[in-house]
Amino acid sequence: MGARGLGNGRRKGYGWGMTLPSRITARPLEATAFARFGDVIAPKSAPDKLINAGMCGRHHDLARLDFSDGQAGISLFDAKARDLPLRVDLLERHPAGSQAFLPLNGVAMIVVVAEDEGGPTRPQAFITAPGQGVNLLRGTWHGVLAPLGSPGQYAVVDRIGAGANLEEVPLDPPLWVDPPA
Repeated sequence: MGARGLGNGRRKGYGWGMTLPSRITARPLEATAFARFGDVIAPKSAPDKLINAGMCGRHHDLARLDFSDGQAGISLFDAKARDLPLRVDLLERHPAGSQAFLPLNGVAMIVVVAEDEGGPTRPQAFITAPGQGVNLLRGTWHGVLAPLGSPGQYAVVDRIGAGANLEEVPLDPPLWVDPPA
């Protein structure tokens, strides 16, 4: 048995027949590494333009919002604090729209994402810098909202409309996310 009784580090048995590791290591969120899953939302080194008589810098169009139907809506989420190592026992995705998370109280978050091959595979974990947000592309498998160390409040921009926009996959056994080395 591996650490914490999680077996040999790889396992099968999910409904889609894929193999997932039992543990992954989180790393700092970086735009290039995250690009296939979505966008890092943070100010650029300089604003795109100045507005309001030069008193406000606008960092323009930072995320690839994408909705198949419906409309963009803004919701507020209050999420309980999580710690590392993080137990991930559910992955979800939104096939009809992207989903952006913008921290309101500056709390960093653990972002777990996975590639799709008929189900989630090759999971990765990222840790945002305080104040950094993410936009998950439409259909991206991801873990639930996980503020790191303190409760988090987030503005969430996602699809509002009729019809289902949520697919969930329970992970049994769970995936564990370890802190960066």
